[in-house]
Amino acid sequence: MVSVRVVYSSVAEVLGFACRLQNQSMSLRMIGTDVRNSGAPTGPTGPEPAPGIGVLFVVLAVLTALGLGALVAVSTRASDPILLAILSVLGMIGSFFLFGLVAGHIRIGSASEPNGGLAALSSDLIEHGVMISRRDGSIIYANEAYRHLAGIDRDGEARSLEVAFAGEAQAGECIFRLMRAAELGKAHSEEFRVRDLESRSRSGRWLRLSVRPLRPNVTGRFSGATQLWEITDISGERASEAEAIRTLEAGIARYEAMPIGLLGTGLDGRVTYLNSVLAGWIGVDVEAAHTRDLTLSDIIAGDGDALLRAALVRTGGDVVRVELDLVREDGVGIPVEAVARSSESGERGDIWVLFLARSSAAAAGLAPTDDGEARFERLFHSAPFGIAMLTGNGGILSFNAPFARMFFDAGLGAAGDIRSLLEKAGDAEAMKAMDAALSEVAIGRTPLSPIEISFGPEKQFTRRLYLAPVRDGQPGEAATLYAIDATEQKALELKYAQSTKMEAVGKLAGGIAHDFNNVLTAILGFSDLLLQTHRPFDPAHKDIMNIKKEASRAAGLVRQLLAFSRRQTLMPEVLDLGEVLTDLSVLVSRLIGEKIDLKLVTGRDLWLIKADRTQFGQVIMNLAVNAKDAMPDGGRLTIKTRNVSERESLKLRSMSVQPGEYLLIEVEDTGTGMTPEVMAKIFEPFFSTKEVGKGTGLGLSTVYGIVKQTGGYIFADSTPGKGTTFRVYLPRHIPEPETAADQTGTQPQPKPERARDLTGTGRVLLVEDEDSVRSFAVRALKRQGYEVLEATTGLEALEIFEAETQPIDIVVSDVVMPEMDGPTMLTEMRKSRPDLKVIFVSGYPDDRFKTGLDPDAHYAFLAKPFSLPQLAAKVKEELAR
Repeated sequence: MVSVRVVYSSVAEVLGFACRLQNQSMSLRMIGTDVRNSGAPTGPTGPEPAPGIGVLFVVLAVLTALGLGALVAVSTRASDPILLAILSVLGMIGSFFLFGLVAGHIRIGSASEPNGGLAALSSDLIEHGVMISRRDGSIIYANEAYRHLAGIDRDGEARSLEVAFAGEAQAGECIFRLMRAAELGKAHSEEFRVRDLESRSRSGRWLRLSVRPLRPNVTGRFSGATQLWEITDISGERASEAEAIRTLEAGIARYEAMPIGLLGTGLDGRVTYLNSVLAGWIGVDVEAAHTRDLTLSDIIAGDGDALLRAALVRTGGDVVRVELDLVREDGVGIPVEAVARSSESGERGDIWVLFLARSSAAAAGLAPTDDGEARFERLFHSAPFGIAMLTGNGGILSFNAPFARMFFDAGLGAAGDIRSLLEKAGDAEAMKAMDAALSEVAIGRTPLSPIEISFGPEKQFTRRLYLAPVRDGQPGEAATLYAIDATEQKALELKYAQSTKMEAVGKLAGGIAHDFNNVLTAILGFSDLLLQTHRPFDPAHKDIMNIKKEASRAAGLVRQLLAFSRRQTLMPEVLDLGEVLTDLSVLVSRLIGEKIDLKLVTGRDLWLIKADRTQFGQVIMNLAVNAKDAMPDGGRLTIKTRNVSERESLKLRSMSVQPGEYLLIEVEDTGTGMTPEVMAKIFEPFFSTKEVGKGTGLGLSTVYGIVKQTGGYIFADSTPGKGTTFRVYLPRHIPEPETAADQTGTQPQPKPERARDLTGTGRVLLVEDEDSVRSFAVRALKRQGYEVLEATTGLEALEIFEAETQPIDIVVSDVVMPEMDGPTMLTEMRKSRPDLKVIFVSGYPDDRFKTGLDPDAHYAFLAKPFSLPQLAAKVKEELAR
């Protein structure tokens, strides 16, 4: 009975252990089910145990227990130790067998599928190679295609990529880049060529190799895999591409052999292809043509390019035939017939054009037009205005190249009737006027007044339309529409109105400035006289200095007014713009502050200009101040310079710039920009966007006056929120050899070192109609030791000059005076005294009156307002010359 109890106890323990294994197996299967249901990718895990394994295990355990019980019952009395040992061994074997069965290490059923089962079999059927590797590069799995492309080693295992392509330099570089991408966890692909040792082909094989990372939760047989590699043989694709290129080259070669021109362009009109025949016609090199960024407008004369594109739009990209003129490099026209077609439509895709000379049209299978028709078509398309033939209800039958440029290329697009064009323009009044004009044309009357329309985002395009009835025309033709581009005329009208207003303001400012100069001359002069009698410790000295300071400040405002009115005194000299801007950059940097970055970009081999150095510096400083105010939070100020050729200046004719050679100075900021309303007034005097009391509003008006007086032009381009660019064009100066005549007239003389002693001797005739100025000047010169004779007009000065028995050494005279002006007086005096020395004083520049003098006549000039030291120094300088 003891043995029976022992056996039954052992069986119970085996059953309990088996039940626990069964529960763990069920838990593992549930976890695996959850993982699969979650969608996480897993690797091949092998076949799972059959769902009836647990039941089979229980049945076997019960049968085993019953068998052991029966055996023990039969041999209870013969409890042989050998039998017990046998039973113990059988129990252990059964327990391990059941444990392996439950755990899945022992399977009952079909044998396991080789190489990962169905998934591995499927991957072996894929044409491109697949390989899965670990982070260290060791291969976990490789399909048959990979083994074929990469090869196998002596042990029959797939070779790694480094070993497979060890002798290929290009492949090695590609594999290195792919491995770098794999280390960074990025997907990457490379294509390379390798030698084909099997076929011994020189071209070899082209392979595409790619890598992408695997997710970290890959389980099962591929546990630890991090990279998925794919390799594909693309030799066939490369061969197809090469064959397509050979076919294209053969087709192009056939076109090269034919006497026709072939041209390909993009939507922007830039030439993408040009055959040698067409290049020979227009006189350009084929290779150079592809590097010059040629456009249709460079090859087709007039507005033929606009006509061609418009015709393609109207036909939806179908073949169109147009009479055009090509233009050679030397400007000679070549009459041709253009046959064009768009690859997709007139608005999308590329355009291909065949150009046929008149003699080549028949050879190409096209019916040539007769001479009369061709001549009319050339005249029709070369007209300097737009022409369109209309039906009775306004439908457009045909049109010439200028008409296409003025409407279709200006943003309205192609339309089938004139009403659609006016509707796109958004001009309701013009539509009503067109309906009325068509009604008059229908009864054979010609409308008297033209129809004017404006269109564009800012109504910047203006067209003027004229209608005339057609008699004995082609079927369907009822009216001829003539269109004139009035955009430039409108712009000139606005510019003229603005110029007239500015000129009137300039004259007013100049007149006021002249009178103010006389007043300021007297204030500054008498202040200097008072300062000679009041020492610094005198209580009145400070007040006198304040008076002089404010008078000098007022003189600065007057100079700005004169600069705006282009009546200031300039001292032009030949300047190297690069050197001048380099010197000014230090001052500009201090002016704009540290928050604004200054960048100076100077062009190479800049031409010379002739300008007043001081005034040019004021132009740059004023523009810098304007940029600083536009960038309160900091930014970048860029000053660029370059040469502008005469050919390039022709593009500025619409901006009233005379053709010539210029130096361009661009001052660009990244500030707040300006609206169009502000842009229209920036050069007006006293206009400012600052708060009241924050500025005079004379900065940009002064810049405008200085640039215009120097013979240049200034334009502004601004976008709100992006910044402003000022462009200053100054005429190029070509130095001439120095002659004796260059040292006469008003040519600038070398300035001698100013003498500290301003006293002198001599007889001075002072001519000035302003009493205050004359009184100050007389007292100032007498204090310096001169004998002074006074005159209020030119006639009075002539009388004194002729009546004096002792010679007069020098004449100091105003320019504008009643009865007789200064230049006329000088001419009369030099009839008897050709060597008479003269100093003219004026608030206007000397070039305002020098035309009335002999070109060889020498005189000195002193600008108002002037101080006592300046007057005394000028007189002493001229007497000593």
